[in-house]
Amino acid sequence: MGPTLDFLTLLPYVSELLKGFTTTVILTVMTTLTGLSLAVAVAYLRVNAQPWVRWGLGGYVEVTRNTPFIVQLFFIFFGLPGLGIKIDAITAAFIAMTLNLAAYSAEILRAGISATAKGQLEAGRALGMTTLQSFRHVVLVPAFARVYPALISQSIIVMLGSAVVSQISVFDLTYAANFIQSRNFRSFEVYLLITLVYLLLAFGMRRSFMLVGKRVFAYQQGEQR
Repeated sequence: MGPTLDFLTLLPYVSELLKGFTTTVILTVMTTLTGLSLAVAVAYLRVNAQPWVRWGLGGYVEVTRNTPFIVQLFFIFFGLPGLGIKIDAITAAFIAMTLNLAAYSAEILRAGISATAKGQLEAGRALGMTTLQSFRHVVLVPAFARVYPALISQSIIVMLGSAVVSQISVFDLTYAANFIQSRNFRSFEVYLLITLVYLLLAFGMRRSFMLVGKRVFAYQQGEQR
């Protein structure tokens, strides 16, 4: 007799699934907002700051992009307490995800900024704008629009990568799946459901980003006209 599937065995664990789903969504939203904001600051400073600032931020970006996310997470949660800096699991997850997203997104934004014609910056300065004002009004919005699809993809990658925060006992979707499987031993059903939930989250994020992008960039273009 072949194996049988029984998804009804998951019903007693709906509260755990909802808790894991909520944690993943909240972490993703907070990380996306904070990480992209930090990425804008890093991209700006890497273009306009003093050389020692650019080198320091360049080092941060390169270290982050060339080390595994789980190692970064473990360094923050397990390593920093060795220096007397104790951080709870959810805060460590938030910091690690934010720094990871910011590093990758800053490089994406820097590529968009580099594609901006110098004549546009000179025109901004000719109108009496400061460097920061020129960056905000002349450079940032077109650069953001130019690389927006790549930023969406990077944000989704970080959301999917958040599954590893279960390794430091953050009760996210993956932690919930491991918890349920260890009690009902229905591995296939549990992980199939979690796979589908992550898939829906990814589609939902992409769709939401695209809707926001259409509204924001359409509004900006209308203002410029």
